[in-house]
Amino acid sequence: MTLPPRWVRRLVLAPAMVALTLLVLATLPVWLVLAAALSPLLPGRLRVLRVTWVVVVALVLESTVLGALLGLWVAAGFGLALRTPRFQYLHYQLVGWYLRVLYREAARVLRLRVEIEGPDPDEYLDRPLVVCCRHAGPGDSFLLVHALVNWYAREPRIVLAAALQWDPALDVLLNRLPNRFLSAGGGEHLEARIGELATGLDHDDAFVIFPEGGNFTERRRVAGIARLRAQGLEEMARRSEAMRHVLPPRPGGLTAALAAAPDADVVWVAHAGLDHLYTVADIWRELPLDATVRMRWWRVPAADVPETQEARIDWLYGWWERIDDWVDSTR
Repeated sequence: MTLPPRWVRRLVLAPAMVALTLLVLATLPVWLVLAAALSPLLPGRLRVLRVTWVVVVALVLESTVLGALLGLWVAAGFGLALRTPRFQYLHYQLVGWYLRVLYREAARVLRLRVEIEGPDPDEYLDRPLVVCCRHAGPGDSFLLVHALVNWYAREPRIVLAAALQWDPALDVLLNRLPNRFLSAGGGEHLEARIGELATGLDHDDAFVIFPEGGNFTERRRVAGIARLRAQGLEEMARRSEAMRHVLPPRPGGLTAALAAAPDADVVWVAHAGLDHLYTVADIWRELPLDATVRMRWWRVPAADVPETQEARIDWLYGWWERIDDWVDSTR
């Protein structure tokens, strides 16, 4: 679906989201009674009531963030000072608050827990980071950014799918910060934009990239291997076939980021726990989740990052094989 122009998203979608929130809050007793009545008729423990509450919280947060963003825009001289360090900092604080509240409610209502293995947050102090994460299952981007902002005190720069701009709060907030919404394809132009975003990382920045380019499904895995073979990359196809839990990584974005940020340490992130849920129907069947999401972080100092393009591609595949093994053992 084609994304509407920015003015439509600002003047139509954002007010519509606030109006929807107000309507839901005005009729909330009806929704809660209906959800409570339906819950005994469906499998799962208060499934409908849990989902209803999470949706209401998400709507309230969405509209609250939109109100805060309007206030920041006015305070910044009707947008003139939005790119100054002070207002960038305030926007990151807003991101952190939004993610903390949403994570707390999701964890409480859906019975979701997160455990992180890896280096202590203090080991990341005063070092720019390039963060490469596996992309599978619902909420992995949310959990990763929540961890970076609220646990590791980072200001992330993220490569995102353009379709996320359908969400009004994410659209406004993330477009005011140094992020890039990218459409599928793009080739060298896409890599140039990634390199531009990774340029000039400072001591508390974290450039975030998902080398797979999308959530894992078996269909995408098979298609990715076929694409490698069609390009004559038999060795990469063979190595990708041996990895059962990840998609073949696309090296262009990562190598562009490493070239633009030669002083950054590289952090590899794997996660497991919700990656067997591919669709909304899968999530619905599992609620309440009663799940523990395990995240594993590895840090590689900048001095240990290979220097040539060919070596970096081989290095990426080596780490992806390690992540695949970790997912297999963790499951």
